[in-house]
Amino acid sequence: MKPFIIFMLMLAPYAMTQAQHKETIHLWPGVVPGETGARHPAVATPDTSNSVVRLTDVTDPVLEVYPANPAHAKNIGVIVCPGGSYSILAINLEGYEIAKWLNQLGYTAFVLQYRVPKKEAGALQDAQRAMRIVRSRAKEWKLDPEKIGMMGFSAGGSLTARTSTQYNVKTYTPVDKADSLSARPAFGMLIYPAYLDKGEGRKLTPELTIDKQTPPMFLFATADDYFGNSALVMAGALRDAGVAVELHFYAKGGHGYGLRPGNSAAEVWPSLAAKWMEHLNIR
Repeated sequence: MKPFIIFMLMLAPYAMTQAQHKETIHLWPGVVPGETGARHPAVATPDTSNSVVRLTDVTDPVLEVYPANPAHAKNIGVIVCPGGSYSILAINLEGYEIAKWLNQLGYTAFVLQYRVPKKEAGALQDAQRAMRIVRSRAKEWKLDPEKIGMMGFSAGGSLTARTSTQYNVKTYTPVDKADSLSARPAFGMLIYPAYLDKGEGRKLTPELTIDKQTPPMFLFATADDYFGNSALVMAGALRDAGVAVELHFYAKGGHGYGLRPGNSAAEVWPSLAAKWMEHLNIR
């Protein structure tokens, strides 16, 4: 059975619970930077433990568009980066289910299938390109091009932080007019982020260069998360640079819970994040 058919069958149980998918955008019209193999749909792994659909072998990065209901839509868009250790993408847990939540709040969501496994450089290229594409086509979704943010979970939180701090780094050769636009997210939301404390003595990861132009950020993590120090280090660096930052650090919750009920952290962060977005002063 072909990988794409297997993938669709695995997604079937979640079809009625996710937001309405309207369009798939292939990020790269020609050659994908750094890729030598053939382009093909992402491959779903056999591991569906905890009702999580895991994608890997992403060679053709895409954005899946989930517009908000026009009746209560805001002019703000959010690119969602699922986590998975830069090895897989927890596409339903930290992608489609998050898109549905954002839609309910009036935000248009864009779920990013960035390159995995272990293609961190390619993932940053994909995130920068995604930000520019959404900004270039913002009017199609009735969005303000200056109000396109990014949200990530675990490794996706790392990718969101990297995009927010390296938006001026040229990571690929421009391919069209969209690449003349800024790749800077208007804001970043890091939910149980990982890999932000890889500096000496568990300090900030060196590639994350923070200054006053770094976008405002919301961070949520827990003390019993192995990666919990990432949020603390990032929040401290943002504060020191004079960047608007809100950090919530709870005692328990672990890691990789998305927003599913039954986990104390999963049940609290969405309302905190929604309130933050509602009062966000985008500059």
